[in-house]
Amino acid sequence: MMQLDSIAIDRIIEMAWEDRTTFEAIQFQFGLKEQEVIDLMRKEMKLKSFKMWRERVQGRKTKHEKLRVFEKGRFKCTRQRTITNNSISKR
Repeated sequence: MMQLDSIAIDRIIEMAWEDRTTFEAIQFQFGLKEQEVIDLMRKEMKLKSFKMWRERVQGRKTKHEKLRVFEKGRFKCTRQRTITNNSISKR
């Protein structure tokens, strides 16, 4: 695992806690594979918090890109609105 500063570690933990952020998005941004994220979370978090997080994300479809269906664009939420001509488009 590469050397990460405290700001990057905090951001990785934040992204890992977010339900809609995939492990692939974390790998794309920080170069850490899923197992490396799990190891980082285990090292940086209290044991109870880590166990609670693992229970939540294990097998969760939103944490794995291959199990999700995206409309268009990388890592874009289906509820995100598009912006055109300086105005927000309605659904």
